[in-house]
Amino acid sequence: MKTPYDIIETIIMTEKNTDLKERENKYVFKVHPRSTKIEVGKAVEKLFNVKVKAVNIINCKGKPKRVGKTMKVGHRADSKKAVVTLSEGSITVL
Repeated sequence: MKTPYDIIETIIMTEKNTDLKERENKYVFKVHPRSTKIEVGKAVEKLFNVKVKAVNIINCKGKPKRVGKTMKVGHRADSKKAVVTLSEGSITVL
């Protein structure tokens, strides 16, 4: 069984995500690629003691990158992001 620390890898803090946090009470996390919406919601509730209203998941395909001096092309790893909306009364210090 996966622990909440296995599911939530890191919080993503960008200018756009900070705006989402302030206006709509939404937080963006990088999550394990095989995790589901239900697992992410339960993990956030357990780790941060908040009430989750909704979870949206985005699968991000890895970008192609040139490797070495030749024109060989590799790619970055695929990843998954979760946008978690908290309930009105939930206040967190992230």
